[in-house]
Amino acid sequence: MVIVMTEERSASLVSEELALEAARLALTSVGGSTPFPVVVGFVAGTQNRFTIKSGSASGLSGAKIGSFWPNNAAAGLPRHSSTVILLDESTGRVAAVVEAGAGNAYRTAAADAVAVEILARRDARILAVLGTGNQARYEARAVARVRPIDEILIAGRNRAAAEALAARVHVETGVRARAAGVEEACGEADIIATVTTAREPLFDAEWIRPGTHVSAMGADGPGKQELPSGLYASARLFCDVIDQSRSIGEFQHAPHGVAITTLGDVLNGVGVGRTGDEEITVFDSSGFALQDLTLADALISRADNERTRT
Repeated sequence: MVIVMTEERSASLVSEELALEAARLALTSVGGSTPFPVVVGFVAGTQNRFTIKSGSASGLSGAKIGSFWPNNAAAGLPRHSSTVILLDESTGRVAAVVEAGAGNAYRTAAADAVAVEILARRDARILAVLGTGNQARYEARAVARVRPIDEILIAGRNRAAAEALAARVHVETGVRARAAGVEEACGEADIIATVTTAREPLFDAEWIRPGTHVSAMGADGPGKQELPSGLYASARLFCDVIDQSRSIGEFQHAPHGVAITTLGDVLNGVGVGRTGDEEITVFDSSGFALQDLTLADALISRADNERTRT
């Protein structure tokens, strides 16, 4: 029988803790997994689009369909949705269909949190979030969960939106939060998360202080770019999946010969993370299928455990 989990059900089950553990598992397993080329689709005559990310690892095979329907907002519906399909590896038939739009937001932020946990300086206390969309609040919450953040700076093109998000983040995290200009935020931050759909750099490389950690979360398609190319001359680079980061992630703009280390290698002890307090570290999260498959599997397990307890 095919397991079907609705958006409402998965949203009631997901948590930052569950997403963080699923992200760690996916990142440490990436060396034994096979991600396949990302498919980008468009609905003819509209701005509606979708991506398909698929992959296979020990015990998990399937795909995630992520869609963006911009006109949904007029109907009071989320513009983004995410559906994960798990396959029965013994038969190839569909084993589960999990709607996880909210889960996808948690999953994305969890990868950022893992990167911050292992790459940011131990004394990092100020977080800057560049971007004021829905995903930005999840990034702030996830980072504040793994590090003792003293202040969160929110920067975006719209000052009113930045102020509104800062107020919400303060309520949700208990951390002091305020709106700031981009240059001010970059100059004060120990940790920076970029969470936009930008196609050109959000800041100048010179604004980043030695010792800063940057998580680039927005680039997930050809042409997207949040970071200045000049940053690569002074930074060490990390990502989830190198080939994907090079093709659709932030590092499509990195120099051809620059060294890139996967976060999974650092977690598994075969790669070197931060080596000094003056280093600038950059993590690019292009999002890979195993993260989605692992999250969906964790949601199904949590639902099973709830049924067993009742």
